[in-house]
Parts: sequence; structure tokens; C-alpha cells
Amino acid sequence: MLSRTADHLFWMARYMERAENTARMLDINSQGLLLPQTPEQEARAQRSVLRISELEEMFAERHPGSESRGDMLDFMVADPGNPSSIIACLHATRENARAVRGTLTTEGWETINFTWLEFNERLATGELSHSPDSLFEWVKYRSNLCRGVMAGTALRDDAYYFMQIGMFLERADNTARILDVRFADAEPNSREAARQLEDFYYWTSILSSVSALEIYRKVYRDVVTPSRVVELLILNPHMPRSLLASLDGVCDTLVKLRTTNSNECERFAGKLRADVLYADIRQILETGVHAWLTQFLKRVDELGLRVMRSFLMLPLG
Repeated sequence: MLSRTADHLFWMARYMERAENTARMLDINSQGLLLPQTPEQEARAQRSVLRISELEEMFAERHPGSESRGDMLDFMVADPGNPSSIIACLHATRENARAVRGTLTTEGWETINFTWLEFNERLATGELSHSPDSLFEWVKYRSNLCRGVMAGTALRDDAYYFMQIGMFLERADNTARILDVRFADAEPNSREAARQLEDFYYWTSILSSVSALEIYRKVYRDVVTPSRVVELLILNPHMPRSLLASLDGVCDTLVKLRTTNSNECERFAGKLRADVLYADIRQILETGVHAWLTQFLKRVDELGLRVMRSFLMLPLG
């Protein structure tokens, strides 16, 4: 397969997954507003969403001095100048799909194209301002639909595997960010960090946002506790959006795409997977969830660069 075609398929899958996970992260923020909290806590939670997405500086440039939730939602959902906004991600998904239209199935292309068109119609009706929660649910639904259509209609060849590896890499990155969204703004070992760790409603919203609340109940059959939520979303290989499950998917897919140039990439991915597989949940909690996830995100970013150097358009070196 031409590296240019593989590049389009890889980023098409990544951008669709990123749009979904941005909606999931904003959904956590929305659920947090239902809990009693001070204006300062609300503002901090909003800054956390921007910080964990590495968009704080860009938001400050586009909305100087603003701490308005409306400005934040517009920036994260409907601002085409923000490359990580939902509208920018869906546009990039559609453009990458259009570039390889002949490689996709008709059903796959039509599902992606319709998602892009309807999202713009929903924004035009003002759904973001009067019902953001329903818009986030729609984005999650359409992402799941696109993924399901691809899985149900695509030939299991290199094209499909490049979509898979893009999805798994983006999912690992974004699950880590969703898990970290509250801790990004708390000082280590502070009273605030301790309070957040014990925030039952917050951890329940985390599980709901990644469609894991029912899975948690099946696995643990007990009340929601922070250590078990972290364990489920990091270390459980049977939880579809966990970090370990995502890395399992990356490693399995790399084997199917193996070339003479991919040995170092496979080795790096395997070491990262092994480090997560044999991680100790007690040590993660003692070290600090934010510190552990920050290091994980750096390594996932490096893995993505290695995949691009080995298979796609990024030059070697």
C-alpha cells in the first residue's frame, strides 16, 4: 500500500476517535456542573479541560481573559481554528476519507460524509448552546456507528489495519487524558488532590463518560472506589477503552503490518505494553495518577511518531 494512502486512513481513524473523546471529556465537565461547587472550582475544572488538551495558550489568545463556559464550549466544539475541536476533527476525518474514497466501502464513506453534514446542521440550529449534552451524545453515537460500519464492511487488509492502529493509538492517548482531566489542575499531595481522589460522583462520571459504569459493576460488584476505577481504565485488558487494551490492539496490529523497517517500532510498543501490563496499581496511586499518566502520554506520543516514521509520510531520521 502507498504510504500516502496509509497516512490518510491512519489519520481518518485518529480524528474520528479524537472527536468522540473530546465529546466524552466535555461531557465529564458538564456532569461536574451538576455537583455543588464554588465558582473558583468551576473555573478550575474548565481550565483543566483546556490544559489536559494542551490548548490553554490557544484559548487565551482567541478569548483573552475569558473564563466563560460558553466560550470554552465554542472553542472546543465549533471553532475550526482549533485543530482539536470537534468540528475540526470531523472535517479532517471527512477530508482524509475523501482522499481515499476508492479504498473505503460505500457504506463507510457515506457514514462519515453524513456525520460531517449533519454535525454542521446541528450547530446551525444552536444545539451547542441550548443542549450541549445531547450534541455530545450524538457525536459519540456517530463515532461508534462509523467504527461499526467499517468493522462490518471492510476487507481485513492493510487498509483496515492502518485504520485500526490509528484508532488504538488515539484511544490510548485520550483515555489517559480523560482519566487525568481532574488531576491536571491539583497540586500533588495537597488537600485538594486528596478530596478529588475521594470524589465518588466524579469517579462515577468518569466511568459513565467512557461507557464503563456497567462494566465496573460486572467486574467488581461493589461501590465505586478510586483505586478500582484507575485499575479498570489502566490495567484491565478486557475493558475496551483501557490503556492496556489499547496497547494490546496496537501491538497486535503492528504484527500484521510488519515490514523490514518496523522492528524498532514493534520493540518500543512491546516495551510500553509490558510496562503497563506489569504495573502495580498501588504504586501508581502512591506515585500520583497525574505524574504516571503524564509519563504515559509522552511515551504514547513517541510511539505514534515511530509508527509514522516506519509506515507513513513522516521521514525517517
